[in-house]
Parts: sequence; structure tokens; C-alpha cells
Amino acid sequence: MPNPAILLVSDQYAEILETQFWRYQREYDLHVAHSAEEAMAATERIHAAGGQVALFVADSRLADVHVLKAFHDWRSIVPTARRLVTASWENFLEDSTAFRPGLAKGKFDAFLLMPRGIRDEEFHTAITEMLSDWGSTSATPEVDSVRIVTPTVDGSTLSIRDFLYRMGMPTRTYGPESPVGQEILAELADAGVSGTEVRFPVVKPMNGTPVCAPTVHDVAISIYGAPSDIDVDQVVDLAIVRGGPAGLAAAVYGASEGLSTVVVEAEAIGGQAGTSSMIRNYLGFPRGISGMRLAQRARSQAIRFGTRFFTGWPVEKLTLGEDHHVLSTGGGELRARSVVIASGVAYRKLQVEAVDSLVGRGVFYGAAMTAAREMEDRDVFVVGGGNSAGQAAVHLSRFARSVTILIRRPSLAETMSSYLINEVEYNPRITVRGCGEVVDGGGEGQLDWIEIRDTTNGTLSRHQAGGLFLLLGAEPHCEWLPDGVVRDAKGFVLTGRDVPKETWVNGLPPGNLETTAPGVFAVGDIRADSMKRVASASGEGASVVPLVHAWLEPRR
Repeated sequence: MPNPAILLVSDQYAEILETQFWRYQREYDLHVAHSAEEAMAATERIHAAGGQVALFVADSRLADVHVLKAFHDWRSIVPTARRLVTASWENFLEDSTAFRPGLAKGKFDAFLLMPRGIRDEEFHTAITEMLSDWGSTSATPEVDSVRIVTPTVDGSTLSIRDFLYRMGMPTRTYGPESPVGQEILAELADAGVSGTEVRFPVVKPMNGTPVCAPTVHDVAISIYGAPSDIDVDQVVDLAIVRGGPAGLAAAVYGASEGLSTVVVEAEAIGGQAGTSSMIRNYLGFPRGISGMRLAQRARSQAIRFGTRFFTGWPVEKLTLGEDHHVLSTGGGELRARSVVIASGVAYRKLQVEAVDSLVGRGVFYGAAMTAAREMEDRDVFVVGGGNSAGQAAVHLSRFARSVTILIRRPSLAETMSSYLINEVEYNPRITVRGCGEVVDGGGEGQLDWIEIRDTTNGTLSRHQAGGLFLLLGAEPHCEWLPDGVVRDAKGFVLTGRDVPKETWVNGLPPGNLETTAPGVFAVGDIRADSMKRVASASGEGASVVPLVHAWLEPRR
């Protein structure tokens, strides 16, 4: 298998680009073309040989065709490649203005000034970020930190792979009959599990012992520890339930300001945002950042300040107390003077039995990032009109033959950010169908078709479908909360002036992010009337820490 290719395209500046990209030639095959036509021929040769193009780097001014037309043509052959426009110093100001609309519509991924000398690390930081993004979402991992052995890639395997992806752990799947599979099963037999005792999938963590781990919970325990590992003896200042953007922000700011801070996470950190292939409107990341990378960086930042994370244990109960509260999990109890509820929301179920019976076999709730590679040359449907659905559709279009976004409303205008609507409209593989809903589906052990009802006239139509991704909006799960934490009719936690007046103390409402239970706060999507955006959730996570300080100060 050849190395992935980086294709450099320029007439006047080809030599400069080739010199700048020498540092990548050990792990990538560099190809230089002096025109779009020459680049197309090189792309076809690479594709025909079974190779991959990781990155197109094109001069902003090509001699034979406009560079955006060239990108469109190259993308028809290699849709997974990242696309960079680079402009020379004399053309940069003029071309940066001209190319701005195309960048906003997703016609390419980045616009950079061409390096004028050696060690232009700002330029190469962008290059490595793009290659990293390509490597984590499009390419098969070359180095795996976790190996999965299974005869079939079923729903359980896909859930485990998504969990490991969100935890930043490169993963590969092997059949039991493969050399790697045989080696891992032999190691499992040496540990006393063999023959009919083996339950697939078998998971082998890096430098660890293989285990039969049929669920995400089992994998989390095998990697992060057994129940007895929740060993916090003292009463901590701050306990945070779940590690989405809001919980991670609270952890960073709480620990950095000297609070003893613990995060209890049921699955992978990042919440729903952690499944996003690319978030382009988050402050400070002009080229975008995947939800997984954002969550991993925030987790590392929180750990640096002293936050402790316990992964794999959902909180089952919150017991309120005067001096401290108690969080109960399957792995033990945690006592805390203050609690921040950042448990986020889950996608609503379709509640069509024939479709739900195929979850993991062509039907997925959420973006299911690792399932995207299995959608190659299939017709795929994404149900939902929010940003998560738009990001999933754009990512799936790199693999699927076609992607249809299905929504009940007439258009996406009311529910999706403008920048994503522009990307969706430009992408030739994506179409939007309004006023429709999935009412049936089926297939022989795998999703083959779905039935759509037109919500305006009730007519039914059947469509071939190789994949169905359901991102149906927010549904809170707060069954573990006591009655002392009041929620609205939909189950979202009430805070501040939204709580019932009869619960106010001395005629005053709780603080803006404080619940009806003293010392218990709520941030992010779980809070009633929150914005349901990554940036707003992060802001609330940071904003809650001063309120926690104010609560703790008289009690110190």
C-alpha cells in the first residue's frame, strides 16, 4: 500500500511548494503538477492504483482553470481529501477577498499565505492540523492503540469504536481468523478464556490484557478501571456530572481556581459535540476543529489543573445534604460540597419498531463517526435539521454516493447555522428534502430501504437506503435527580428566575445557573431554554464557577 499522497499544484511556484513540503516526504508521497489538467491525471493514477490523496495544495491562480473548478473536479474522484488554496505574497490580499465566499460555502478547507522562507511554522501548523483531521476521520489508522476482534461489525462493535474514537484512541477491527485476531484470542486463552467462553467483540487495549467487552461500559472499565477505582475519600469542592463542553469548561475553570474538582462521565467525554466531525463556528479555530479534538484538549487542560475524571459510570442518584451532597454510581459514591449538572441530552428515538430493530445494522442514532467509512457508495439519509445533522451530512458525503437530509419543516433556515446551510447547498452529493418523515424501513438483517411520508399530503414513497442516521433533537434524561431539583414539563432543569416562585428564598430567585437545590447548579443543554450550542455551553460552564465560589466561601 503506497503512502497517502500530497498533491501540489502550481505553475509559477511549484518549486517553492515542493521545497516547503520536503519535511512530509517520509510519510507522504509528494506529487507536483503544473496545471489543473496535470493534477487531474495524477489524481486518476493515484486512485487507480488504490492510493489515497490526503491533501490538495493549489496555487490561487492556475493557468488553465479556476482553482475552485479544479477542486470540484478532483473532489469527484477523491472526496475525502482536504483542500488548501495558497496565494503568493503579491496576490494574497486581492485573492483572500475573492476566495472568502468560497471558503464560507465549504468549497475548500483553508486559505493560506505561501511561505516565503524556511521554518514558516504558522503555515505548517495549518498543514499538520489538516492532515491530522484527514487521518482521524477519513484514513484507516496506521497505528492503533486499541484492537477489536469480531467476526461481524455489529451495532455493539460500532458503539465501541465510536466511544474509542471520541476518547482519542485510534482503533482497528480484525476478524478472528486474521493473524492479529488469532494472536489476541491466544492471549485471551492464556488468561483462561477460550472456546465457547469467548464473547465478541474482544477488545485489547494498548499494553493491556484482551477482554470480552460486548458493551461500551465493559470497554470503559477495561481501560479506565474497575468500580473500586472511585476512591475519593474526602469531600470535594466540586463534582461535575458528565463531560460535555459545559462540564469540561466548569472543570477547567474550577480546578484552575483551586477547587478540588471531579468529573463523573458515563461514556466518552465531549457529549453530543464530541461526535461532530467538524465545528467551524467555535471561537478561535478559523479552520474548524472536530468535536473529539476539542473535547480531548479540554480534558487534557482540566487534568493539567488537577481535575480527576472517572469514566464509565453513569450517576444513578443524587442525594441532597446540608453540608455536602452524595452522587451514587455503580462504581461507588462521591461526596461534594457543590454539584454541577452538565449531563446534556440524548437524541430522541424515532419510535418506528421496524427501523429501531436495525440499530447498528445500517441505522444509527447520532453521527456515528466510525460508521461513515462503511457508507462508501451507498445512498444515505440523515434525519434532523440542526447543526449536528448538517455536520454529519457533510462528513458522510465524503464516502456515500448520495446523502439526503430529511426534515419535517419546509427548509433548514430556522434550525441550522447559515455557514452549514451554505456547505450543504454547495455539496453536489447532498440534497435536502423538506416536509418528510420516516415511517417504515426494513431489509434482510441490514437496512435496505425506508418509507417516507410527505407531511403535507400524506403520500408514501419507498427509497433504497444503505444508511439512516437519526439526529432528532434533544431529550433530557434526569431520572436520577431528586424532587428537590425542579424541572420543566419536558424534563429540563430549571434555574434562576425560571424556577417556581414558591421555591424562592426571601423573595429572591436562585442565581442564574443555580437550581432549586442549594449548592446544585445546571449548565449546558440540560438546562431549560439553553441555546444548545457548543460555545454557549462552554460559556455557561465557565460562568458557573464564580457562583460555586460564592456558595462555598461561607462554608470554608
